[in-house]
Amino acid sequence: MSAGYTPAADARTAASLLLLRDGREGLEVLMLRRAERDGDLRSGVAVFPGGVLDARDRAAHAHCLGADDATLSQRLGLAAGGLDYAVAALRETFEEVGLLLAAGALPAPELLDAWRQQLQAGTAGVAQMCGALGLQLDARGLAYYSHWLTPPGVPKRFDTRFFCALAPSGQVAVADLGEAQELMWLTPAQAMAAERGLKLLPVTRRTLQELSRFGSAQAAHEAALQRQHIALTMPHRAMTRQGQRVVLPDELPYAEVARLDPEGRGDVSCELLPGRAVRLSARIWRVTAPNPGPMTGPGTNSYLVMSAAGSGCTVIDPGPEDATHLQALLSLAPAPIAQILVTHTHRDHSPGALALAAATGAPVFGRRADHPEWQDASFAPQRELQHGERLVLGADTTLRVVHTPGHASNHLCYLLEEEQTLFTGDHVMQGSTVVINPPDGDMALYLKSLRDLLDEPLQWLAPGHGFLVADPHAVLRGLVAHRLRREARVQDALRQLGAASLDALLPVVYAEVPVALHPVARRSLLAHLLKLHHDGAAACAEQGGTEVWRLI
Repeated sequence: MSAGYTPAADARTAASLLLLRDGREGLEVLMLRRAERDGDLRSGVAVFPGGVLDARDRAAHAHCLGADDATLSQRLGLAAGGLDYAVAALRETFEEVGLLLAAGALPAPELLDAWRQQLQAGTAGVAQMCGALGLQLDARGLAYYSHWLTPPGVPKRFDTRFFCALAPSGQVAVADLGEAQELMWLTPAQAMAAERGLKLLPVTRRTLQELSRFGSAQAAHEAALQRQHIALTMPHRAMTRQGQRVVLPDELPYAEVARLDPEGRGDVSCELLPGRAVRLSARIWRVTAPNPGPMTGPGTNSYLVMSAAGSGCTVIDPGPEDATHLQALLSLAPAPIAQILVTHTHRDHSPGALALAAATGAPVFGRRADHPEWQDASFAPQRELQHGERLVLGADTTLRVVHTPGHASNHLCYLLEEEQTLFTGDHVMQGSTVVINPPDGDMALYLKSLRDLLDEPLQWLAPGHGFLVADPHAVLRGLVAHRLRREARVQDALRQLGAASLDALLPVVYAEVPVALHPVARRSLLAHLLKLHHDGAAACAEQGGTEVWRLI
């Protein structure tokens, strides 16, 4: 995060502290159960100690040990005031649970408790307490952990910085019975256990999931100290068939939900439901086919593209031969269907073209594959599209044809130039990598096609399976890196095994892939080996009636 971050205008700035210790069953974190209050969305939830910043927290900078405002502000991406958050985290923890991270000997419990009550009542600030008691707030072990912003559209929003520290020894946590009704030292697994029934906010659950990877408080704290580039996490509310839920940035629907509902109405679906038209922009609608499965995910997406000034609609990928999907396209199209485009002729993308063309009279465009295996034999385009060809849908809407061989020899992507949105078919899928199946699939061409797209002006990807994808160039670079890592594993396996058959290499190269998917992975493994052969790095020969591969 760059320096100068400005908190959301409708959110209150806050800080929270993860206090860690080792218990009998491993790492434990201190949690509190908030008071039950009518109309409070956080009523009764289990959280970590923390609360909103107090203007008087700034006066305590002079009483902080191990942190200064300039350094911490830079760490938090702020122009100034970073130390305010650390002070608030320490102060709120003292107020709510009675634990004070301070240097030196603490005064008598009665005196400390008297100051705690003043802080809670707001009649004194933490700087006054430190001055009167001769204390320094101890921020030496404070690790900046995360930054979360409450979803837009929620009545009460918080812009919260989370810190992490080891629990102070020799002190006993005591609930204030105001904000904190109950205190719990729990392992992450205990806190998340269904039988315990704790109400957890998304930020709390995600933090517990992260902490569950560590076997000790020290290991978790050291990892927190090493965290770099902490980005803002802002969930979004979205709809499911069961009701509303919160979507986090690393979930597949997030970018689309955030794009379609920036205000936080919470009415955008985070599920891909067949037979529904989802308007993605002024020009784009999506209808998902009812063909979910291991290779198709939630189903194949058909896209409907129309110029704002145009009278006809273009369908990209009519999907499988399915009467229900055909009727959905005919009934949900925002205008009469004028033409049908196909990204490639695998059987979940193009067979629907025949019936859709018959029902509408619309011409079909695409390319035939070089090899017939696994292809849609019914595909007969009126014309084969060429790389770079521009299809004008209206004065303000143009699709440019981009030939992207690799997954299939005839694979085309379509770039909606005005929105810099690329309809990717199976060239880029969301949440998984595509199968490269020789002979029609070619790993070398696939990598080249991915790299070529890095030169295109792209803002969004509209995949054949999945939601809209943001940050296309990062996704493309990630796919290239993934394939190169897999290629390196193929080479490592060949070094380890020497001459080896495809079936001997498969469980080594794809050790992390479920065995049920190995038949599919086998196709991409062959594609990697053929690329290495093309590059002069591997060779294939028959040995005992079996083809074996070796490094050159």
